[in-house]
Amino acid sequence: MDRIVTGDKTEEEVNEDNIRPQRLDEYVGQSEVKENIKIFIEAAKMRNEPLDHVLLYGPPGLGKTTLAHIIANELGANFKTSSGPAIEKSGDLAAVLSTLEPGDVLFIDEIHRMPKFIEEILYPAMEDFELDIVVGTDSSSRSIKIDLPPFTLVGATTRAGDLSAPLRDRFGIINKLNYYTEEELVGIIKRTSRVLDMEITDDAAVELAKRSRKTPRIANRLFKRVRDFASVIGDGVIDLDITKKALDRLKVDKYGLDKIDIQYLTSLIEKFNGGPVGVETIASSIGEEVSTLEDVVEPFLLQEGFIKRTRSGRVACEKAYKHLGIDHNMSLF
Repeated sequence: MDRIVTGDKTEEEVNEDNIRPQRLDEYVGQSEVKENIKIFIEAAKMRNEPLDHVLLYGPPGLGKTTLAHIIANELGANFKTSSGPAIEKSGDLAAVLSTLEPGDVLFIDEIHRMPKFIEEILYPAMEDFELDIVVGTDSSSRSIKIDLPPFTLVGATTRAGDLSAPLRDRFGIINKLNYYTEEELVGIIKRTSRVLDMEITDDAAVELAKRSRKTPRIANRLFKRVRDFASVIGDGVIDLDITKKALDRLKVDKYGLDKIDIQYLTSLIEKFNGGPVGVETIASSIGEEVSTLEDVVEPFLLQEGFIKRTRSGRVACEKAYKHLGIDHNMSLF
């Protein structure tokens, strides 16, 4: 789907911009990644060179886009953005690259979804800052070489394994973003409360962090929904009581599992005896896209030990049975 660009931002978009940290010192979590990037940026500045191309990968919602923005801010560079699905033709890539100025940061989200022939056009742009494109058809076709200014490409993906080896090898800096600790999420939630001018008690922040799937994007999203409950049926302060009420009504349980997670586990156990079963079959049984399960649902369930992957398919772990209150032995009959 093409991005719709308007001159004015909605209140929600303005809030998102305010919540998003602008500097590395404001960025909570990912300490090792953050410290390394800080060194690489300082080194690039000292040599007056563009930063090496950066690949950020990991589950959705962990701050890849935010970190890309911060890299541009720390470099004092312009930030241009696109996405893998939006670059369908060589002309699309040429249009993006031809607008770059020296030192710009180009962010491509979902870079694993770029067509392979686009990747091949991108190689010389990344290595030599040159763009080779073919214009015309058949006998009238000819190759045009366009010189590009030095720039930094920041690619983000939830599926590093789907990147071709030649593309992956052209990134000089490769970082995996990991799930956040409860303490880090509490820090993010408290920062959001200050930015949005909404008081939250310490115990409420901890409760919210516990149910946020170790993911900042979810923590911020849930904060805003709990804020709505506190404003309408509370006293304007997010305390533990209103947090529990709101999250229960939103069907977010103590582990942060929501309706889709529960449907996934219930289907795996009750319809398929706990597996092994293919993800395509599970997706069909609960009416969800395979990509949604693989990119959004399964990473957290795997991380927390609710399921495991085997050669034969997905298998429910003991923790899933206990969480759903299902006797493991009884489910076999």
